[in-house]
Amino acid sequence: MKQQLVFATNNTHKLSEIKNIIAGKIQLLSLSDINCYDKIPETANTLEGNAILKAKYVYNRYRLPCFADDTGLEVEVLNGAPGVYSARYAGYENNSEANIQKLLQEMNKKTNRNAQFRTVIALILNDDELQLFEGVVTGKIIRTPMGNQGFGYDSIFQPDGYTQTFAQLGNNIKNQISHRAKAVNMLCQFLLRNIQ
Repeated sequence: MKQQLVFATNNTHKLSEIKNIIAGKIQLLSLSDINCYDKIPETANTLEGNAILKAKYVYNRYRLPCFADDTGLEVEVLNGAPGVYSARYAGYENNSEANIQKLLQEMNKKTNRNAQFRTVIALILNDDELQLFEGVVTGKIIRTPMGNQGFGYDSIFQPDGYTQTFAQLGNNIKNQISHRAKAVNMLCQFLLRNIQ
């Protein structure tokens, strides 16, 4: 029987993205699969801290192996902002359009467009084991949104080595090269090595 693992997120985009990345290697359960409808706190000031908070919250209440992630867009010229506040950068939770507009406005006269997406995954298998996995993809912020696939900042992030944004490249390519794909692949390799 496949290893069951809870992904501590209510974000359906992230859930489907990770299901595509793990491609049946592990049986992934969502929070709704375990009847968890709580608003899980994300009050840490780092991506690592938020990922750990969310994973511990689910593990401590349901005693199921689980992982949680936190992802941020880190812009060099903005000293790493929006970073841990990426999902609520414009002041509203998960309003991608407002977040993009605020970011583009702040970068309006900036010539340095370098940025990176960073995902941190916290995995808890039992009371004694916490593992962290990090994935990073570097690129630049373009000046006008392009493409209609993906979510979040995908329409303004052009990964290094590509001439299109994540939103133009589409999910198949994004799921092979993204920050989340890199972190999830490390997670899967760890699980396949350590879980029977």
